Amino acid sequence: MTFPVVGMVGGGQLARMTHEAGIPLGIRFKLLSDTPQDSAAQVAGEVVVGDYRDLETLRAFARGCDVITFDHEHVPTEYLRALEADGIPVRPGPDALVHAQDKGVMRARLTEIGAPCPRHRLVADPADVTAFAEEGDGFPVVLKTVRGGYDGKGVWVVRSEADAAEPFRAGVPVLAEEMVPFRRELAANIVRSPHGQAVAYPVVESRQVDGVCDTVIAPAPGLSEELSGQAQELALRIAEELGVVGHLAVELFETEDGRVLVNELAMRPHNSGHWTMDGAVTSQFANHVRAVLDLPLGDPRPRAPWTVMCNVLGGDYPDMYAAYLHCMARDPQLKIHMYGKDVKPGRKVGHVNTYGDDLDAVLERARHAAGYLRGTITE
Repeated sequence: MTFPVVGMVGGGQLARMTHEAGIPLGIRFKLLSDTPQDSAAQVAGEVVVGDYRDLETLRAFARGCDVITFDHEHVPTEYLRALEADGIPVRPGPDALVHAQDKGVMRARLTEIGAPCPRHRLVADPADVTAFAEEGDGFPVVLKTVRGGYDGKGVWVVRSEADAAEPFRAGVPVLAEEMVPFRRELAANIVRSPHGQAVAYPVVESRQVDGVCDTVIAPAPGLSEELSGQAQELALRIAEELGVVGHLAVELFETEDGRVLVNELAMRPHNSGHWTMDGAVTSQFANHVRAVLDLPLGDPRPRAPWTVMCNVLGGDYPDMYAAYLHCMARDPQLKIHMYGKDVKPGRKVGHVNTYGDDLDAVLERARHAAGYLRGTITE
């Protein structure tokens, strides 16, 4: 029996955890990594070190792979079309992935299909930003470079025309959006296979600190069944309309008046779905592997009433392993996931998952563990 080979472009922690999910299934992984020290390159069996921005490197890597997938959205769209022309299945395909690569394309398409979005348009210069602001409620407005941003990078909140010069220095198109007065941020995670089977995970609350995801609570506390259902249906509809194959995260604003608006799309496993590794019957990573291979999808239901994920960020305390004794002894149910990264201040180096029946207790356990591993909590 011959098991398929999944080619994963990108060697970060998402590739590492996707590879881990494929091991019990006997799925072979081939990795295209920037360096041998990348998170996934440390554990994958077959690693090619090369530049994903070079077409011939991509083509050589794809030989022998049954399908190509990604842990980031940065591969040039035209290169993915070239791989498809070579007969290599690419999942998600370039026609879908471009909506996660280019925020201008995403907003135009979501508007076309009637998905609720903040007021937006492409702007040409700081004066055009002022005109955009005056078309609505004035400053502040949000500016985003259409390509390349993540974790708060490539995003600015500007309060005047003078503040608006910086985004244009990158030399790429800039998208202006209204500053949404939202209650909180949510995420709807779904997985869709090539033949159209799809599953939806519970809608989660995502809490950010300095533009970086800090805590995810599953399910989102206090979210009405009606609004939760609307968010899941919206994510499923977006996946179908855009032809997404694999995992799709739809990041959402829950507005003060009880609506949801689409903030961002990610077509890969996502930080808001890390809780599923321990809190769901089938993790986002396992279902992504199933989807790109067109296998039947697994059950997305939660295993416990509440699951909390907290990111472990690097701080001034580099020896995280020394903290294991305390964390594991204090909470035997704690699940620690480390990415094999060098510890640098503010860098995501791992996450912890906790679960249980009492939300306050589950939250406290996750926050304590993440803080102790970082060194901001010492008792």
